[in-house]
Amino acid sequence: MLKQDVARQVIAEALKTGGDFAEIFLEDRLNNNLSMLSGRVESVNSRRLHGAGVRVFSGFQGVYVYTNDTSLEGLMACARRAASAVEGKARCQEKDLTPWAAPNIHFIREMPDAVKAARKVEKMKAAQARLRDYPEIVQGSIGYMDSVQRVWIANSEGLFTADTRVYTRFSVGAIASNGTENQTGHCAPGGMKGFELFDGGVDPEAVAKEAAEQAVTMLHAPQCPAGIMPVVIDNGFGGVIFHEACGHSLEATSVAVGNSEFCGKLGQKIAADCVTAIDDGTIPGEWGSLNIDDEGTPTTRLTLIENGILKNYMIDKLNARRMQMPITGSGRRQGYMFAPTSRMRNTYIAAGTDDNDEMIATMGDGLYARRMGGGSVEPTTGKFNFAVSEGYLVKDGKIAHPVRGASLIGRGSEILLKIDRVGKDMQMAQGMCGSISGSIPTNVGQPMIRVSALTVGGR
Repeated sequence: MLKQDVARQVIAEALKTGGDFAEIFLEDRLNNNLSMLSGRVESVNSRRLHGAGVRVFSGFQGVYVYTNDTSLEGLMACARRAASAVEGKARCQEKDLTPWAAPNIHFIREMPDAVKAARKVEKMKAAQARLRDYPEIVQGSIGYMDSVQRVWIANSEGLFTADTRVYTRFSVGAIASNGTENQTGHCAPGGMKGFELFDGGVDPEAVAKEAAEQAVTMLHAPQCPAGIMPVVIDNGFGGVIFHEACGHSLEATSVAVGNSEFCGKLGQKIAADCVTAIDDGTIPGEWGSLNIDDEGTPTTRLTLIENGILKNYMIDKLNARRMQMPITGSGRRQGYMFAPTSRMRNTYIAAGTDDNDEMIATMGDGLYARRMGGGSVEPTTGKFNFAVSEGYLVKDGKIAHPVRGASLIGRGSEILLKIDRVGKDMQMAQGMCGSISGSIPTNVGQPMIRVSALTVGGR
């Protein structure tokens, strides 16, 4: 843990060369990972991460140095190294540290690090047994992970706080084969929860069924035709489109330095009237939620877009200076080896009023994207390219048959304006998001939506 007197000394040392803000972040994390391949336990690994980072600001510039030596001598050496890179005009006077604890919104009933590996393997065996019901599944990979992260944060503004984050996740990957080619399916639910994740929440057999049926369906699907057409994107994983194509462009990481297509557009219409988008870190038990962010700021529910109008950006402490705007509790990092920056939490398009069946029945010929896969985006332009991991061709308003090899190609600012239907049932899906502050847990979500015209890549 980080003692208050130690934090005070480290902060004072970091400010000696004239910095105007200093912060220390200390982390102690225990990760457990189990993997099973085709019914055999392949690995059972536990790993502890322990270290701290010291950050110093001088105006709009930030310096970050980290160490795994968390003794007083190690932390002071880290602070001196950070200070040596700063040439400020006048050293700020740090405030007395005041202990503060944010209200806890995540109530863990069964700490996963106290659960025996045998109980975790039982869940994995149940999923593997379900995969055997599908003769065309030739290989199944089952994964289980849990993580208990304890953090302590102090800064020259007088903040002294701590938090505990508990994550549990279960994953199933399935490979279907007809002897000449393979197709894959994947499902990986999780949450900021303990082992109670499996008590009425995540059913290992249902997870395996989802992965297997996706793989088998795509194995028998013909190639998707290419063209510009209406596209209906289903809820849950469909939210990856907003996350990647638009969400990253609303982070101050891009906006503050002019590398976003949405720079300078606060208060302007950037989406259809039916679109409201939210980044919310305050939902109890959700994968992307927090009590406090990695700068010690209480997490928030932030409306990004309201009825098509851009309302907010996601802003961390350093970029708040550059943008002269308030912080939003969005400062996140993978761990002590990374400086924090603005990142998403649980980001989703809010539920609308449209009927799911109606939006397909009135779309004519097009594509129904049930599940999205990976892709890429350029935040400066908003151009994206995403794979559809499970898609269906729609003919005259009726789902005709599955298709594979589909991809969605477009630009974030354009797709937002072309959304003409938003369904009533919003769901979320879990993922890991990578950026300059590392890989972090985030939720993506949306109800079913319809885009009136989108470029579909295929054969």
